[in-house]
Order: sequence, then C-alpha cells, then structure tokens
Amino acid sequence: MYIKQIIIQGFKSYKEQTIIEPFSPKHNVIVGRNGSGKSNFFAAIRFVLGDAYTQMGREERQALLHEGTGAAVMSAYVEIIFDNSDERFPTGKPELILRRTIGQKKDEYSLDRKNATKSEVNNLLESAGFSRSNPYYIVPQGRVTALTNMKDGERLTLLKEVAGTQVYEARRSESLKLMTDTDNKRAKIDELLAYIKERLRELEEEKEELRDYQEKDKERRCLQYTIDHRNQVQIADALDTLEEQRQNGVDDTDDSRERFIQGEKELAEIDSEIRDLKQQVEFLNVDKKQLETERKDSSRSKAKIELDLKALSDGLSAAQQAKSQHEKELHSLRESFSEHEESLKSIIPEFDAKQAEEQTLKAALDGAEATRQRLYAKQGRNARFRSKRERDDWLRKEIDESYPQLAKIKAVRMQTAEEITDLEKEIVAAEKEISTLREQLDQRGSSTESMLEHIQAAKAEKDRLMDERKELWREEAKLDSFLANAQRELSQAEQNLSHRMDQNTSRGLAAVRRIKLQHNLDGVYGTLAELMEVNDVYRTAVEVTAGNSLFHYVVDNDETASQVLEILQRERAGRITFMPLNRLKPKSANVPKANDAIPMMEKIKFEPQYQTAFEQVFGKTVICPNLTVAAQYARSHGVNAITMDGDRSDKKGALTGGYHDPRQSRLEAVRNVTKWRAEYDSHRSRATEIKQTLVQKDQQITRAVGELQKLEQTRQRQENSYGPLRHEIQSKVAALQNTKDALDAKIRARSNIEANVKALTDQQNAHEAEMNSEFKKSLTPDEETQLENLSSTVQDLRRQYSEVSSTRSELETRKSTLEIELRENLRPRLDQLSGFDREGQAGGAEGTIKDTQKDLKRVDKAMDLVNKKLQEIERSIDGANAQITELEQKHAEIRRQQEDIAKGIERQQKRMEKSIQLKATLAKEAVEVSGRIRDLGVLPQEAFAKFEKTKSEAIVKRLHKVNEALKKYSHVNKKAFQQYDQFTNQRDTLTERREELDSSQASIEDLISVLDQRKDEAIERTFKQVSREFATVFEKLVPAGRGRLIIQRKMDRQLAEDENSDDEQRESVENYTGVGISVSFNSKHDEQQRIQQLSGGQKSKQIPYFDILHGAAGSGLCALALVFAIQRCDPAPFYLFDEIDANLDAQYRTAVAQMLQSISQASENDGQFICTTFRPEMLLVAEKCYGVRYVGKSSKVVAVSREDAMEFVQGERQ
Repeated sequence: MYIKQIIIQGFKSYKEQTIIEPFSPKHNVIVGRNGSGKSNFFAAIRFVLGDAYTQMGREERQALLHEGTGAAVMSAYVEIIFDNSDERFPTGKPELILRRTIGQKKDEYSLDRKNATKSEVNNLLESAGFSRSNPYYIVPQGRVTALTNMKDGERLTLLKEVAGTQVYEARRSESLKLMTDTDNKRAKIDELLAYIKERLRELEEEKEELRDYQEKDKERRCLQYTIDHRNQVQIADALDTLEEQRQNGVDDTDDSRERFIQGEKELAEIDSEIRDLKQQVEFLNVDKKQLETERKDSSRSKAKIELDLKALSDGLSAAQQAKSQHEKELHSLRESFSEHEESLKSIIPEFDAKQAEEQTLKAALDGAEATRQRLYAKQGRNARFRSKRERDDWLRKEIDESYPQLAKIKAVRMQTAEEITDLEKEIVAAEKEISTLREQLDQRGSSTESMLEHIQAAKAEKDRLMDERKELWREEAKLDSFLANAQRELSQAEQNLSHRMDQNTSRGLAAVRRIKLQHNLDGVYGTLAELMEVNDVYRTAVEVTAGNSLFHYVVDNDETASQVLEILQRERAGRITFMPLNRLKPKSANVPKANDAIPMMEKIKFEPQYQTAFEQVFGKTVICPNLTVAAQYARSHGVNAITMDGDRSDKKGALTGGYHDPRQSRLEAVRNVTKWRAEYDSHRSRATEIKQTLVQKDQQITRAVGELQKLEQTRQRQENSYGPLRHEIQSKVAALQNTKDALDAKIRARSNIEANVKALTDQQNAHEAEMNSEFKKSLTPDEETQLENLSSTVQDLRRQYSEVSSTRSELETRKSTLEIELRENLRPRLDQLSGFDREGQAGGAEGTIKDTQKDLKRVDKAMDLVNKKLQEIERSIDGANAQITELEQKHAEIRRQQEDIAKGIERQQKRMEKSIQLKATLAKEAVEVSGRIRDLGVLPQEAFAKFEKTKSEAIVKRLHKVNEALKKYSHVNKKAFQQYDQFTNQRDTLTERREELDSSQASIEDLISVLDQRKDEAIERTFKQVSREFATVFEKLVPAGRGRLIIQRKMDRQLAEDENSDDEQRESVENYTGVGISVSFNSKHDEQQRIQQLSGGQKSKQIPYFDILHGAAGSGLCALALVFAIQRCDPAPFYLFDEIDANLDAQYRTAVAQMLQSISQASENDGQFICTTFRPEMLLVAEKCYGVRYVGKSSKVVAVSREDAMEFVQGERQ
C-alpha cells in the first residue's frame, strides 16, 4: 500500500485544484523555493491523516482556507488516493479514496465518495498499520531539531508512547481511584459498627422494663377491644336496620319513579296526539277554505251557464223555421242543377261528333279546292311560258319562295301545339283546384264539427289541468303546515340533544353536517349514535358503555377526516373526534360464551361497513344480569361488563353505577332528531317536488290555453273564410272558362295552320311534279278529267259541310246556353245556399243546448263533490275537536296524578335524607371504632373470649385501673425490641460489606501489580528493540562510529553509565528517570560521548558543517538515527520527511539518502518515502522528482526530471 495520488483545492496556498501526478511506490523527492508551498503540501497530508488538526474552532478552520485576492474561498478539501492492491485496507477494492473537506461551519470526511465519521477513518487507518502511538512516519520541519534538544526524561516519555503504555496508565489510574473509594467506605463502615455496638448495649437494659409494660398493655388492649367490639356490633345492627328501611324506601321510590316516568310518557304521547289532532284540524280548515272558494267559483259558473242555456232555448224555434225554408229552396235548386248537368252531358258527345265531322269535311273541301286551284293555275301558266326551261325556272323560284313561308307556318304550328299543351295543363290544374275548393266547401260542416270537438277536448284538458293544479295548491298548503311543525319539532329535538353534550361538540356536529352538504363528501357517514339501532331494553347499557363516543363521527379514511378538520379549524366551528375506518384496528377480545354474558355487539344493529368502528367502542363489552356476575367476567376474561341498568365493572376491577334517568337518554334524543330531520327532509323534498310540478302545470295550462286559443282562432278563420272561398271558386270557374275558350281558339287556329301547311306542301309537290312533266300549253287529259271531277266534288262537299256546320252551330248554341246557366246562375246560387246551410250548422254547433247542458251537468257534479267533501271535512273537524277535548281532560287528570306522585317522592326523599344523615353519623362512628380496634394492633387469642361475659361497667372500671398502672411506664422505650433487631441486622450487613471491600482491595492491588509488571515489560521490550535498531542504524549512517541508548535510573543519576546495564535484572519503571544517547563518530572502540556532552552548536545551533566536525550535524544525525530506529520497530506503509537533511553535512546526507533508498527498495519493508530537500544527495537516489511553484498567488506541484531538480538545487546553493 502506498500513496498513489493527492488532490488539493482551497487549502492554504493551494487555491486552484492541484492534481499531483501519481507518486512512485518507492522514493519521491519534492523541491521548491522557500514559501512556494512545500510545507503546506506536507500540512495537507497531515490534515487528512494526522491528529494535528482536530477540534478546531471557526477561526482555526478559516486559517486553513486560502486567503488572497479574488473571490473568497468558502471551503477546501484534500483527497489522498491510496493504492490498495495488497488489500491492507479491508475494503475489497484496488484503491481507497480518502477525502477531508473543511469550511467555516463544516469538517467532513469521506471514504470512496461516501460520507464517513472521524472514528471510522481512524479505525480504518489503524487497521492498515498507521500507529497512533508512533507519529514518526510523518516528520515535519523542526521535528528533528526537537528530538535533538529533547531531554532524557522527555526521551523516556517518547519511549513509553512508542511502547503503548497509555492503556496501562489509564487502567492503573482507575484502579487507584477504586482503591481510594474502598478505603473511604471501610472507614465509614468501621465508624458505624462502633456506634451500633454501643447502641446494642443500651438496648439490652431497656428490654426488661419493656416486658413488664407489654403485660399491662396487653390487658388494656383486651379490655379496650371488648368495649369497642360491643359498640361496633350495636352500630352494625343500627346500620342494618337503616339499610332495610332505606331499601324499602328505595323500592317504594323506584315504584313511584317508574309510575311517574310512565305518566310522563303518557303525557308526552297525549301531547303528541293533541299536536297531531290540532295539526289535522288546521289542515282540514285549510281544505275547507279552499273548497268553499271552489264552491263559490262553481256557483258563478253555474249561473252563467244557466243564462246561456235560457238564451239558446229562446232562439231555437226561429232558427228551426228558417232552416226548413232554406232546405226546401236548396233542394229545388239542386234538382234544377242536376237536370241541366244531365242535358249538358247528353249534348256534349253529339256536339263533339259533329265538330269532328265538320273538321273532316272542311279538310276534304279545302284539299279539293286547293287541288282544283292548282290545276287552274297550271292551266293559266302554260300560256305564259314559251319553253320548259322558263317554266321550270319559275316553278323553282316558287318552290324556293314557299320554303321560308312553310317553315314559318310550321314554327307557328309548333308554338301553337305548345300553347295548346300548356292550356290543357292549366285546365287540368284549374279543374283540380276547383274540385279541391268545392270539396272544402262541401266538407265545411264536417270540419266545423271536428273543430268544435277539438275545442271541447281542449277545454276539458284545460279544466283537468286546472283541477290538478288546485289539488297541488291544496297539498302545498298542507305541506307548509307540515314543514313548519316538523321544523319546530326538529329545532326542539336538536336543542334537547345539544343539552346532553358540550357546546363545542354540538357546534362541531352541526358544522360537519353543513360541510358534508356543501362539499358533497360521500365519505362522511355520521355519528355512532346515528348509525346504530338498539332495543330500548339495552339502551342504557349501550349509552353508558359508549359515553361521549356516541358522538364520534365515522368517516371512510383519514384524508376525509383531515379535510373536514382543516375546514373546522379554519372556520373555528367546534371540535369533533373522527373515526377513520381505514385506521381503526380493533383488537379481538376474549368474550365469554355463556348465557349470562351477552356480547353487546349482538344487540346493536348497523351496516356491515361500520363493523370496525363499533368493534372499537363496543367489542370488549358484555351485558350481564347483575353487577356480581359482571365483576366476575371482568376479572376472569379481561372484558368490560355492564348490566342493563348501566352498572359497570371494568377489567381493572373498578365498579361504576347509579341511577340513570331514561328521560335524559342521548340515544333517544338522537333518535328524535333523526326522526324529525328525516320527516322535515321528506316534507321539504315533497314541497320542492310540488313546486316543480306546479311550475310544470302552469306551463301545461299555458300551453293548453294557447292551444284552445289557436283552435278558436282557426274556427273563426274557417267561418270567415267561406264567403271568400265561394268568390274564389267563382273566379276560378270564370278563369277556367276563359282558358277553355282560349284552348278552343288555339285548336281552331291549329286546324287552319295544318290546312295551310298541307296546302303549301301539296303546292310544292305539284310544282315539283310539274317540273318533271313535259312542257305543254294545256292540261293533260287526266288533269282535265280530275278538274271536272273536283268541281262536282267541291260542290258536294260544300253542301255537306254547310249542313254539318249548321247542326254543329245549333248544338253549340244549346251547349253554351246550358254551360252559362250552370256557371253563371245555378252553381253560384247553389254554393251560396250551401254556404248559408253550413254557417247555420256551424253557429248551432257552438251554441247548442246539448253542449250547454253538458257544461251545466259538469258544474253540478263538481259542486256536489265539493259539498260532499265539505261535509266530510266538517265531520272530521268535529271529531278531531271532540278527541282533543277528551285528550285534554285525560291530560289534566294524569297531570294531577303526577303531582301527587311527585309530592310522595319528595316526602320519601326527605325521609331518605334524614336516614342518610343518621347512617353517615353511624358510619363515622363505625369507622372511628374500627380505627380504635385497628390501632390496638395484633391482639392475643384470649382477647376475643376473656371478657365476653363480663359486664360493660366492670370492664370500664378495670380498664381505668390498668391505664393508671401504665402511667408509671410513660418513659419506657416501646420500640426496644424492634430497634435491637434492626441494629443487629445492620451490624451483620455492615460486617459482610467490610469483608467484601477487603476482598475487593486485595484484587485491585493484585491488578495494579500486574499492570505495573506488564508496563515495565513493554517499556523494556521496546527499549531493547529501539536500542538495537538505533545501534544498527547509527552504524549504517556512521560506519566508523558507534551508538547506543542508555536507560537512566534514580540510583545512578549522578554516576557514569555502566557498560553492562543491559544485563542487569529488571527494575520497576518508577526507578527510570530518562533515556540517554551515547555515540562515537571516530572509532568503534573510542570513549563515547553523551549527546548532552556535545557542544551547544552540536545540539541546536545551525552552524556550518565545515566549522565543527561533529557539532550540529552529529546531533541531527543522532536524532535521525533515533527516528529510523523507532520506525523500524513499528514500520508504516509510507513516510513523509520534510527537509530532514537540512543540518547534515555531505557525507551524512549521502548516508541518509542511501538508507532511504535501501529501505524503499527492500521487499520486506515495502515502504514509500516522500521527502523535501534543498540538497542534491536525495535527488540522486529518488525514483521520481516533483517541483513546487508559487504562481499567481497559488501553489502548484508538478513532476520534474532529476536533472531539472538538480539544477534547481544547485541554483539555490549558489
């Protein structure tokens, strides 16, 4: 193991982080100018490994931090990295990193980057071979000089430290202290034993006088016991008599109290019944008032309907006569209309046939006429042209001129066809529309009746909704009264409950309920009292067991409890104890399984999720028939036992009991609060529901009234729309007729256009045929024949056409006359009469007597129902008032009985108080008598029967004589026997204790002797080792000389040192006065000199080595030889030497350097050396060289070559 690397930052002159190149495991030398930081480098290593920097104050820690310009250094650290390949550190790692960090307020160690304590670091270093008893593996500047100037006694102290005698010295000091304490204790024991011996002699004389006194006193105590025992028996008899009287009185009082409590319950029940009946009467009066209001409204409605019915009855006859006349006229008109329609239907087919025949004849006539005209034209043209070409040219021109004309005529024909199609569509649509309008007009009566039915249904729906709203109003009025009563009862119940708990708890419970609703906390369940149900038989036992836990609030977890508690704290709203179910861990109890021990948990009903909460409070309690059984189970099973009356015995043996007033039951109060709160919440919920329903009913009524108004308006519009509808039909019919006339005109025009198209086409064909024929001046024979035939045909066709046209005209005239009559006269009149008939029907439907009678019956029925309800309500009110009167009389009678019972209880209580006072007096006397008997002490057996038959007067006289005789023994020591025994026991105890102290002192003396012997052996052993190593080292350093160590004793302090002192017998260390050094530098056989005999310059002065042969150099060499000898006796893994060769001459520096080289290279030692020097000798044997530089107010350590180091040293010497 060796120091591998050192890292310094912020320590003294090393401001910046200085990472030193890894050291050699052998010999390392550091050079540098004075003030560059060499000593600070060694101080940094001692800061981590040594004891020089322990228990520092703030100023001392500040002194170790770098001071200079720039930012202040707040902390510093020194880190040493050890090579642990040999595993001297038991860490199991190849390296060990040890760091110490210091600041103004901190001082910390770390091992392998982990925090460690100082003791852990010291123990680790000790395990690796860093001996605290040998601090010479680090030799700073001045240490060699201090050893040189050290006196012989100081050198002996150093030798003791190296030998490790501090442990022996510490244990010897402790043993001496124990021996001193033992001597003091023995002296005190001897003093006490002398006093006890004198006291025992005096008590021997007092014992005889005490025996006579005890005989007399025994007789006195027997007499006094007889008197006191008789008084005690008399008092006990009197107390038994009083107890019997009290028990009888208690029984009577209990019976009276039970009858009084029963009477109070009956009074409470009667009061509750009276309140319910009065509330019922109040509700009935509200219903009565509402029904009377409805009856008044129904009476007004009935009067109005009766007036309307009378008006309708008066106008019924006139309406019927007008209706009969109207129906006759309408029947006659309909017959005439039917006849005209039949005539028109018979004429139209004939007219259509004649019209078609006329068109056919006309077309044939026109064709024949056109053909004849063409033949005549051809006949006339043949004379005009001279040649065929001239004729053809003219024909071609005519044909070409006819094409545009033919195209125009065809276009007109096409347009006319489209117009005819449009007109036909218009006619179809108009006929459909007129048909629809006529259907509407015909269906007017049925739609009016349907509309009236809808109106009646809407009225019925409106009336139904208004009746339902009235019922809701009535129920709302009842609920208001219910709510007021429930709120009043709830307030009273809450007030009663608050009187049974402290104010903070009451405020807290109210606040928790409010917080639960405001924050919607589902995990806040309720108090134990609210979450349980228990039979009245076990109610007192449950209340006494739970106590204030009845009002502990059960929640789901501690988070919910913390949330509510924070709000309570913030609002300052009382105090509550919470029971989080997730935190409760009830312990199982040893509950007895017997018929006379019922587990209380079996008599309480609750939800399974609250099991842990109830087990926490009631799980260790059983219900027993009486207190005796309860006490037995409490002792045997370690449970709490309670009776049904509330008398309790806990597992520690305490008994608690007394009277519990059932009227002050907290569970009953909680039950009442829960009951009235539930009723209040139910009524309030129902009231809210009714209000919402009323809002909905108002909306439904508004919609129903709106629908009714819409239907009325629709009916009114229908009635007002019949006249316009007739006018619209008339205008539609007129427009339809005009459209038909236009269609006829267009059809005729189309026929003419077709004829023109045919004529032009025939003409073109004739021209083209003529162009293809030969040119002749006259017609061909065929054409002549055709022309002759055409003339007769045309005349024949004209005659036929004239006949057909005359027939068609006649039919058309008849048809037009019928159509005009139907359209202009009969149809309007029929529509008008039909409209009047429908209007009459509509007016009658609205105001018919039948509907009015229905309304009247409905109102009568409603009034009958209201009257029946009023009668029932009046009967109910009378019955309730009668019950109230009866209950009030019963209440007064029970109240009188209660007053009598209360007076009897009061008289009995006064008698009981007197008995209690007398009992207290007797009990006090009994206590005094028992005290006197107890003061008599332990009585002899004869005391209980010796004076049993003696009269009390004789006993009193004899007691007086005995007391007089005892007066002469007033000075006697009554505790002589007891004191004699006590002093005897003390003497024996002290004697045993002194023997133990003598034995202990002998053991301590033996221990001191052993410790002195071991210490002497350790010192002598160490001295021999160091002396032997000193001689060896000195011989290596001064080959021509000789040196050794000498033990100085008291007997030879002034004598010369004996040559054969090593062979003398061992003496005690106390005779040792110092350790001297005897050396010879010139010869192994010359007379040696003590180090004190060297000159002053040889001891301490820094004189040049060339002025005195063996002066300062010799003293320093001796000191170094002693250091090397100590290190060889207790070797360390590495050594730090700071300028140890400063006072040596060249030959000794060379010897020291060679010794360091040999030690570092010896495999058995494996020691590492880190030295500083200004001399070249050490550089010559160094494995690695380093230089310390001071640059920019900060020190740095860098590796340098041996040549650079030698150059620096020689430069410093010059």
